[in-house]
Formats: sequence, structure tokens, C-alpha cells
Amino acid sequence: MPDGHALTGEQTNASQHAQSRYVESEEPPGFGWIVFAGVLIMIAGVVNLIYGIAAIAESSFYVADTHFVFSALKFWGWVLTVVGILEMCVAAGIWAQAQWARWTGVLIASLSAVAQLLYLPSYPWLSLAVFTLDVLVIYALVAYGGRLEGV
Repeated sequence: MPDGHALTGEQTNASQHAQSRYVESEEPPGFGWIVFAGVLIMIAGVVNLIYGIAAIAESSFYVADTHFVFSALKFWGWVLTVVGILEMCVAAGIWAQAQWARWTGVLIASLSAVAQLLYLPSYPWLSLAVFTLDVLVIYALVAYGGRLEGV
């Protein structure tokens, strides 16, 4: 019977087997950030799509008598709808590890961030929340979105 300080042969084999399984499933550095960026850009895309459709329909939950720097609420609804659809497509590309999705994601997230700042008067807290998601997506794709080794 072991005294608690020494490993038996069976425990040593189990420990080595567990370590070998851990090494086999090791991801490249930054892989979690890329998956996170895909999730965030998908969330931003869905939110942009929903609120874009609501703006096109001139829904009543937007701030009344909002004055935009450029154009009107219906125009920004179309902008958000198109950006939302593009963001969802890019999220699928990011999850598929397609290299085109990295820079397209940076471009679309940048456009979305600018659109959110211009859309700010209609729904301020939502615009700031989606703007924050876009900034995190840009960071993740620029910092960790490089070509994976061996791919």
C-alpha cells in the first residue's frame, strides 16, 4: 500500500497518459482570442441586424426627435443591417480559420465602430456597447489573427 508520497506504477502510467493527451490538444498562442473575436463579431452582427431592421421600420423605442450628423434613422437602419449581415459572414470565416476573414473582419468591425459612433444619438448605450465589441474584435484579429503555423 503506498504511503501517499510515492506513485505506484499504475498512477505513473495514468499521469503520463494524461500529460500526453494534454500536449496533443495544445492550441497555438492566441487561438482563444480568435474564437472570442468570432463570437463577438457574431454577436455584434446579430445586434446590428436586429436594430437595423427596427430602425428601417422606424420602431418607437429609439430616442424621439433624434438629429443625426449625416442622413436619417431609416438610412442608418439600412447601414446597420448590411454591416450586421457582413459581420455574421466574417464570423463564419473566422471560425473556419480563413485568412481573408482576418482583414475583412478588421475592415468590417472598423466600419461598424464608425457607424456606431454616428448612430449614437438614436440609442446611446447600445451604440457604445457594440462599439466596445468592435474594438475588442479589431484587437483580437490584429494581435492574434496571423497565419497559424503549419497551416
